[in-house]
Amino acid sequence: MLTGEKDCIIEDGEVYELVYEKPLTTLTGTRMHYCPGCGHSTAHKVLAEVIEELGIQEQTIGVAPVGCSVFAYDYLNIDMQEAAHGRATAVATGIKRVLPDKYVFTYQGDGDLAAIGTAETIHSINRGENIMIIFINNAVYGMTSGQMAPTTLVGMKSTTSPYGRDADFAGMPIKVSELIAPLKGAFYVTRHSVHTPGNVRKLKKAITNGFKYQQLKKGVTFIEVISNCPSNWKMTPVKSNEFIEKEMLPYYPLGDIKLPSKEDLAGLK
Repeated sequence: MLTGEKDCIIEDGEVYELVYEKPLTTLTGTRMHYCPGCGHSTAHKVLAEVIEELGIQEQTIGVAPVGCSVFAYDYLNIDMQEAAHGRATAVATGIKRVLPDKYVFTYQGDGDLAAIGTAETIHSINRGENIMIIFINNAVYGMTSGQMAPTTLVGMKSTTSPYGRDADFAGMPIKVSELIAPLKGAFYVTRHSVHTPGNVRKLKKAITNGFKYQQLKKGVTFIEVISNCPSNWKMTPVKSNEFIEKEMLPYYPLGDIKLPSKEDLAGLK
């Protein structure tokens, strides 16, 4: 039971400080099924918070393809469109061109975006489509039992690299953000994570900026999210956080990779 004060809650006669409240309209009441420690649930929560706080629920359309990202439809209370594996940016392009005043985003995993969807990703960004791409990078194919992805680290074990990724055989992991940042159609490129509260707050700010920048109609905003996959990494959630810190971030450093200039942001509401 909530009191009249927004920051307090009464339970069993005790008064507690309310430090967190789930988004009231943009998240459904469906219980999330993700594995313990999975970063998708945090990414969903942050995305829903931003949409609610910006007041754009009725103006937002999300596109998610095959993979763990497909479950976003169960949890985000906004208009969503499914896409074939890897084709989310192509579908988002069509939606945005037909409905240019809508806020359109894709929500994709690394196996989807950086493997089967490489062509759609690169060309959508090169054209400067006015969409936001949220790219969840957990370094494996999550839904289909943890096969090696284009982002799997050298030496990292997976179901298709049981002795660790061999760069001589499989090549080096692709740094997608660095790959697409030089394209003229990429307006804003940044990388964040969901393994600490501080980094989650930075991710929220980046997603907020990503939606706002669509008002400018100057190209793609690309937000990479370094995330956990404890089940396929064969780790506890705590160990998976440590793996992100010690192994993932040295190769995929966090921060802004391409920022708009002050002139680019002129007129932003």
